[in-house]
Amino acid sequence: MLTNYLKIAWRTLRKQRGFAFINIFGLAIGLACCLLIMLYVLDELSYDRYNAHADRIYRVQSDIKFGSNDMHFATTADPLGPTLKKDYPQVEQFVRLHQRGNWLVKKAGEATNIRENDITFADSTVFDVFTLPFVAGDPKRALTEPNTVVISESAAKRHFGNQNALGQTLVFANKENYKVTGIMRDMPQNSHFRSDFFVTMLSDNYPWGQWLSNNHHTYIRLRQGSDPTAFSQNFDAVVEKYVGPQLLQMTGSTMEQFRKANNQMKFWLIPITDIHLHSKQQVELAPNGDIQYVYIFSAVALFILIIACINFMNLATARSSSRAREVGVRKVMGSERQQLVSQFMTESVLTTILAMGLALVIVAVALPGFNSIAAKAISLSQLMSPTLLPLLIILPIIVGLLAGSYPAFFLSSFQPIAVLKGRTNTSFRTVSLRSGLVVFQFMMSVVLIVGTIIVYRQLTYIQTTSLGFNRDHILTVNDLYSMGKQGEAFKQEVLHLPGVVSGSLSGYLPTPSDRNSTVFFPEGQTNLNKGISVQNWGVDYDYVKTLGIQVVSGRGFSQTFGSDSSGILLNEAAVKILGFSQPIGKHVWRFDDAEGKIRKTYTIIGVVKNFHFESLRRNIGALSLVLDANPGAASFRVSSTNLPGLMQQIESTWKQLAPGQPFSYKFMDDSFDEMYRAEQRIGTIALTFAALAILIACLGLFGLAAFMAEQRTKEIGVRKVLGASVPSLIGLLSKDFLKLVIIAILIASPLAWYAMNQWLSDFAYKIDIEWWMFALAGAVAIGIALLTVSFQSVKAALMNPVKSLRSE
Repeated sequence: MLTNYLKIAWRTLRKQRGFAFINIFGLAIGLACCLLIMLYVLDELSYDRYNAHADRIYRVQSDIKFGSNDMHFATTADPLGPTLKKDYPQVEQFVRLHQRGNWLVKKAGEATNIRENDITFADSTVFDVFTLPFVAGDPKRALTEPNTVVISESAAKRHFGNQNALGQTLVFANKENYKVTGIMRDMPQNSHFRSDFFVTMLSDNYPWGQWLSNNHHTYIRLRQGSDPTAFSQNFDAVVEKYVGPQLLQMTGSTMEQFRKANNQMKFWLIPITDIHLHSKQQVELAPNGDIQYVYIFSAVALFILIIACINFMNLATARSSSRAREVGVRKVMGSERQQLVSQFMTESVLTTILAMGLALVIVAVALPGFNSIAAKAISLSQLMSPTLLPLLIILPIIVGLLAGSYPAFFLSSFQPIAVLKGRTNTSFRTVSLRSGLVVFQFMMSVVLIVGTIIVYRQLTYIQTTSLGFNRDHILTVNDLYSMGKQGEAFKQEVLHLPGVVSGSLSGYLPTPSDRNSTVFFPEGQTNLNKGISVQNWGVDYDYVKTLGIQVVSGRGFSQTFGSDSSGILLNEAAVKILGFSQPIGKHVWRFDDAEGKIRKTYTIIGVVKNFHFESLRRNIGALSLVLDANPGAASFRVSSTNLPGLMQQIESTWKQLAPGQPFSYKFMDDSFDEMYRAEQRIGTIALTFAALAILIACLGLFGLAAFMAEQRTKEIGVRKVLGASVPSLIGLLSKDFLKLVIIAILIASPLAWYAMNQWLSDFAYKIDIEWWMFALAGAVAIGIALLTVSFQSVKAALMNPVKSLRSE
């Protein structure tokens, strides 16, 4: 029986090639979108699960409220990991990571460096906590001695080619030699951090034992059966026992006084598998994802699939008249309704299986582009994984049964006498279910259109809003430390080039770069509630001028004032928190050593206008600028009409002063855009899927228009005989669809407003959601719907009335 059903189904599809193509193509697009989004979602959910003990690995995070500052760090104090291992038997192992970031690295004996971006100081236990397989060396001993490093296979290839890297020497920053004691496989892409170089923590020049500093990422592995929630209750005791004495030594205040001043220090655990999607702390090792995008895209995948199924239903029922006589003849010949249902369901499943085959082809073609947009490395082989393969087999059957259920029962319900006489009782005004399905299709399409408009408006706002400094035409040259003492000479040489307006030496920039926070107190104050946490940047005399930062009170740094070495510039936010009405000439101080014995006092010489030095997701915080040599980078404001020629001159100057060192640069505009690369990717993906959802919805509308035209053929013939014009008939046939789209817009608008309002809540600085965004989305939906319907409407209106009436 099944073989017979399949033969008839295949013959029907071949006979109705146009109808079959539209049906299969619509389903294929929907299934392809669903598969791509499933691959994306599963990749996002797979982060850090490659670790053998992922279910027992946690990162310790810290929340600190100090005065008016509320800080949430992914880092903790350096002694925390060893202390937890020593004091609590539940902690099986710990590891601390201290991200170094960029460094110039070369093979010993070579003259040319390679700029490496992923360098991390780590305890020797890093390979015990994380699952990082070795291809050479002993992971238990690799980082147990000073000046040792473990590198990835890719790094070994870059520096040593086909030579054996084990035991070789690498030179870091042109001065520090490290012995390669291990080679590990490249870290997986689905890790919340990546590193090509793990340098032993024994070589990290850090003032150890600072319970009041937060500079290390601390991970612990709990013993089997340990309850992380119960274990977290020990953190209060740790703070009391270890942080309290150091706080008392440095400030003269006890932990009780600290808390009474409405301050707090709290540690808590986050599972390693939750970091990528759920952690929004400061000082992350790498930019994280966001669980809301997983929810959004999962919903989009479901809706697109539902839209595709709706199309199938509408297109199948639109062909009802052409198959009504077939049903009547079959029933007269003795076919039971159950057999007819089985026949139509077989056709539906076969159509879906063919659509799945086409969908796999579409996925294979689209995957490289999708990876590029989404910054992923998803392979087609992941569809064959134990998670997806069963779904790949079951999905077309489920979709086929769901999409074909209504048409099957609808077609099989025809009464043989009625249909053989040409009466199917399926006038357009009775198809409320199909109308509801079309409303749902366009409702989701409008939500996607509104979402895309708002995402792009927010991105445009970010790129065009005033940041409080001028980021245009600023060139940043990296790794200035590789020149040694030649940094100032390089700056002066470049300043003499035509087209260079000004220049500054500082690694602290209002883009992703170095950060340094400290606590300042007003002069005469030791009350902890009066201290403020401030970003403290070391800059030179020309920093404010080069970046176009506005001084609103006092003055900037000047070489004519010898006392500026103890001067300080504060931004408006810092002055407000300190409570100074007349800040110029006032003094602030901070601890200048780890033990809290030395204090350094600064005189406020100027106040700069607030400018955004972090993402627009955050409010502008307190910032201070002090004179301090920090030759991490050189920034130049340029105004050359021949930028390529100027770049060649700057590179030539670099090579003269730093032979063998790579010339690495970036324009500040590009660095700024990197902070919002995730939103740009999301916007592009949203636009793509919105367009596809609209395309699929249009196919459904096309089917419903065909159904309407088919059902009203004789009515149109009568109207034409009575003198109706073609435009009036087109209007008559289109107004019903216009009503459906308008209903969809009215339902979609509040839904889109709520969803996008939630998305914008992550930004401290954001656009307002305005009425015209919904009007534009509605106009687009109406225009697309009318264009889709017009083909069938014009075709029906132009039909010869004699022919249509003769079909009676």
